[in-house]
Amino acid sequence: MPPEFFARPTLEVARDLLGKLLVREVNGETRWGRLIEVEAYCGPDDLAAHSSGGRRTLRTEVMYGPPGHAYVYLIYGMHHCLNFVTRPAGEPQAVLVRALEPGPGTGRCAGPGLVCRALGIDRSLNSAPLRPPDLYVADDGFRPARVFTGPRVGVDYAGEWTALPWRFCVDSPYLSRRPMASAAARPPGGRGLPSPPVAG
Repeated sequence: MPPEFFARPTLEVARDLLGKLLVREVNGETRWGRLIEVEAYCGPDDLAAHSSGGRRTLRTEVMYGPPGHAYVYLIYGMHHCLNFVTRPAGEPQAVLVRALEPGPGTGRCAGPGLVCRALGIDRSLNSAPLRPPDLYVADDGFRPARVFTGPRVGVDYAGEWTALPWRFCVDSPYLSRRPMASAAARPPGGRGLPSPPVAG
């Protein structure tokens, strides 16, 4: 997918990623899985985002750059998480990859850390452009029949932003969490971000 795909509203990108292929080429081997669960982070207003409040550090700097790049960070000192930078440069927003339906030989991908482990993704790919040969998103024409939305996982600290249905997934046995009923809500405080798409 070209950078223009990622330069759109983050909630639209999150939904449109579902069903596409995440491809990783490493050491002459191609690994891939189908994107089935993602979360949108629409900072700096979004209190759950790493860029909340306009926070700008060495870790978050890539989010302020151009869209269509990887944002990879480490949690608990052991698990890598992959995000896709969205929006034009200067608007620090991203989509977190939570789960893949694994391709042949890829292994379990039901969780952000497992996705990165299965595809060999680590901090060396932070800020890398999402294009061949290293790491990229491809469209093989598959379209999910239905999309579910629900609250993001592990953001209880984010106050009113905790309940926003900005987790997008399809019904699959490979999800990190089972899908919830689709819902729509506007962000607290009327900050003008669009409501997430409903199931279709």
